[in-house]
Amino acid sequence: MTARIGVIGGSGVYDFEGVEYRDEVCPDTPYGKPSDSIRLGTYAGRELAFLPRHGRTHRFNPTNVPYAANIYALKTLGVEWIIALNAVGSLRIELAPLHLVIPDQLIDRTRSRVNTLFDPIAVHVGFADPFCNSLRHVLIRAAKECALTVHEKGTYVCMEGPLFSTKAESHLYRSWGADLIGMTALPEAKLAREAEICYAGIASVTDYDCWHEEEETVDIQMVIRNLLKNAENVKKVVLKAIPLVPQSRDGDPCASALATAVISKPADFPPDKREAFQFLTKKYR
Repeated sequence: MTARIGVIGGSGVYDFEGVEYRDEVCPDTPYGKPSDSIRLGTYAGRELAFLPRHGRTHRFNPTNVPYAANIYALKTLGVEWIIALNAVGSLRIELAPLHLVIPDQLIDRTRSRVNTLFDPIAVHVGFADPFCNSLRHVLIRAAKECALTVHEKGTYVCMEGPLFSTKAESHLYRSWGADLIGMTALPEAKLAREAEICYAGIASVTDYDCWHEEEETVDIQMVIRNLLKNAENVKKVVLKAIPLVPQSRDGDPCASALATAVISKPADFPPDKREAFQFLTKKYR
């Protein structure tokens, strides 16, 4: 079965009640195995694929998540939309712990992650608006219909981790105008764009990072405590959003991101990735 809507679960979200699961797959990909098996099912008449980013036992830290395998596996299953769930720290007083944010921008501070599906060839995809606006509006509407506190935009700094920020870094990101700090939106969003999948995220605020002198310094116990408090709200938003996702992507720029992006010739595709590159670019040949 194909699954047109994918959900990538973050910390604290490892399953969805109410989904009628029918199958479970863990495909091999040219980029390795995905984080865990992908559960396929239906909800509200829509085909769904659920993948826990860190694995169901949380065995991968943010640097070692097999992002490319995850995105490629979802692409082979027919996924056209990805709702990504992320735990984040807040860099703004108004974005309080337990609030939800639908980010609209990203700043990449990762250092140790392959951030393209097309290494080593030249593919230059536009990424000015890193999240799909059509899907962002769906998530905003869903959160409002759930009567939850949701902020409709925000700039997400994706750091390498796994350690949290220093105070100097936290203040630096605030001076840049950033709103959120997290570890998992990249390279995931970049790879989804290269795979021509519409991608947007629900950021769940767990803490004030370490910039807020009057708040407790962030630690993993605080993060987990607030994650568990917000997990049910995040699940409600996802289930509310699924039937609102458009049936068609006609005219959506995410669906044609590769149209003019591939510079290298097919003859230059490396043998070990040729099948993957041909699969990703086949509609333009």
